[in-house]
Amino acid sequence: MARIELRDITKTFGHHTALKNLSLDIADGEFFVLLGETGAGKTTTLRLVAGLEKPTEGKVVIDGVDVADWGAAERDVALVLQQYSLYPRYTVRENLEFPLKSKIRRVPDDEIRERVARAAKTLRIEHLLERKTDRLSGGEMQRVSIGRAIVRKPRVFLMDEPLSALDAKLREALRTELKNIQMNLGQTFLFVTHDQIEAMSMGDKVGVLNHGRLVQTGTPQEIYNNPRDTFVASFVGSPPMNLIDGRLAGGRAVFHPMRFELPYDGKAKAGAATDERLLTFGIRPEDVTLEAGGPVEALVHDVENHGVEKIVTLRVGDTILRATTPARTELAIEDTVRFGWNADKVALFDRGTGVSLRHQA
Repeated sequence: MARIELRDITKTFGHHTALKNLSLDIADGEFFVLLGETGAGKTTTLRLVAGLEKPTEGKVVIDGVDVADWGAAERDVALVLQQYSLYPRYTVRENLEFPLKSKIRRVPDDEIRERVARAAKTLRIEHLLERKTDRLSGGEMQRVSIGRAIVRKPRVFLMDEPLSALDAKLREALRTELKNIQMNLGQTFLFVTHDQIEAMSMGDKVGVLNHGRLVQTGTPQEIYNNPRDTFVASFVGSPPMNLIDGRLAGGRAVFHPMRFELPYDGKAKAGAATDERLLTFGIRPEDVTLEAGGPVEALVHDVENHGVEKIVTLRVGDTILRATTPARTELAIEDTVRFGWNADKVALFDRGTGVSLRHQA
């Protein structure tokens, strides 16, 4: 197991800055998910921890030791990639045994058999041990890839979008399995993904990257309920948070005077929100309620049936927002409805900077 610290990391490739002043602290035994869009710097961060890249500035520290001059093998980390790094002519057993027979860390034969058997049982691939890997399905191959990492007993598991090539049902099953494996092993996992559902369902902590900068770190609940800025608010959550430009006036959120106003009782940081300040109001779709006699009239723009609930897109003038409703709610496109919101759940952001008023100094 290991604690990982990245201290003021900057990484440039020519004129491109992939990471800028990134500091990160991953606790021993923690499942940490780095979440960001394509090109945000997730894989670069992973490669820096693995020793496959060196930082332009800053330090990579594992268990209190600066490992800048250590190679990948010396750091004793296991890397699981989206592409299955397996030997197609080997059996599953031979693939699992391979990392234990290297010249650097040769393991006794009895222990190899024990580790392979334990990993196969954990991943439920015992029945595949004598099968060649080129005869496996995508999900089976990814299980074997993860097994190759487990048998090594590394200090750190590094996973670069290992589930993204799988179908939705298999991704869901392997998310649960990976989290259970991490909890049973008690080891440090750094998992990078662009999929916020993976991040929210698996991570003990989540770090959100945006263009090489770490925007916010916290538990999934903290990230979801108290986003630091409008980027995090719109990126985390499915469907994402509604973001609507407006201002405060006399205890009301005003978007279009007289036509689109909602009650707001001033839960913002004291003194931060004034009637003159340009704001962006954030409200999650589950906190928008369709109700007869609601303060605002809207047209139903779209209805998505998700089984247990419907996601309803509402249109007020040229403003679009979403609400979630029970599946039994009868709605049709172009219906006229009325709605309100849970004012206690509203997040206020400065319209100029995009930063939440709760997070401003």
